[in-house]
Amino acid sequence: MPIMAARVYHDGRLVRDIGPNEELPDDCAEGDFFWLGLYEPTPGELEGIAKRFGLHPLAVEDATKAKQLPKVEVYGDQLFIIASTGNLGAGTIQSGETAIFVGRHFIVTVRHGSARTHSEVRARLETLPAKLAHGPDYVLYAILDFIVDGYFPLIDAIEDRMLLVEDSVMDTPLDAASIRQLYAQRHEVIRFQRLAGLMKDVAGRLAGEDDLPCIDPAVRPFFRDVWDHVQRAEFRLTGLRDVAASVIETNGMLEQQRQGVITRQLAAWAAILAVPTAIAGIYGMNFDFMPELDWALGYPFALTLIFGGSALIFWRFKSIGWL
Repeated sequence: MPIMAARVYHDGRLVRDIGPNEELPDDCAEGDFFWLGLYEPTPGELEGIAKRFGLHPLAVEDATKAKQLPKVEVYGDQLFIIASTGNLGAGTIQSGETAIFVGRHFIVTVRHGSARTHSEVRARLETLPAKLAHGPDYVLYAILDFIVDGYFPLIDAIEDRMLLVEDSVMDTPLDAASIRQLYAQRHEVIRFQRLAGLMKDVAGRLAGEDDLPCIDPAVRPFFRDVWDHVQRAEFRLTGLRDVAASVIETNGMLEQQRQGVITRQLAAWAAILAVPTAIAGIYGMNFDFMPELDWALGYPFALTLIFGGSALIFWRFKSIGWL
């Protein structure tokens, strides 16, 4: 059984750990609740826990499968939440999800693809028994806040990378591989932004709906804080998407400008070379009656025309910035 943690709390204080081979107690006193953390369980491994807490089969099915979108579902007197997580690995955004079952006396988390465990959240809450005494709804807030706060280091890393590319593109044009990578990263940012938008809907629903089970009125304002954090993350992701688009657009404009400079230089040199080509072509024709052929100064005159005309055209193109 991939149980990362299983603990019983009473009035916000840790009572005991539940061993990996120990059966979960069937009774639960007032003020008690269970906190179970699972990592990528199989359907069979989750079946016993689902039977113990009376979890809905549809929710269990969603928790078993990966690649679920963020959402909030109500099943009787229980809540089922899917939250999207994010990690930066191999230069790409790797998204995962955490399924959370919430009842009056239990909270069960099922992680898929997330490298960040909830041990940090658990350790912090256990030092705050007054907060933990609120029960599973406050634990739900703490987990969602932990997940959303994990977005910002990821966003910072991508932002630093994009700003470096933005600064370098002014001096060095991007090659094909860099452009493909930037396009792929922009698509990842857009996809993650959509997930963040759905997470904002989740936090907004938890904060705003009065008829949700297991959420006490005293805890509901905390979810507005999660909503605010998700909104800031979504705003920054929008900025990253715009930065990626501007880098691609700027690189294209600079490349067009560089190509225009090269085109003007080639045109200018072609015009300069046209002068000696034309003069040499005229005097290279095989006609009997060409006065300059019998003129003693004909050759110096032709050279003067070639170099003088070329120098004059060179000066003209230099003065207008084509060379």
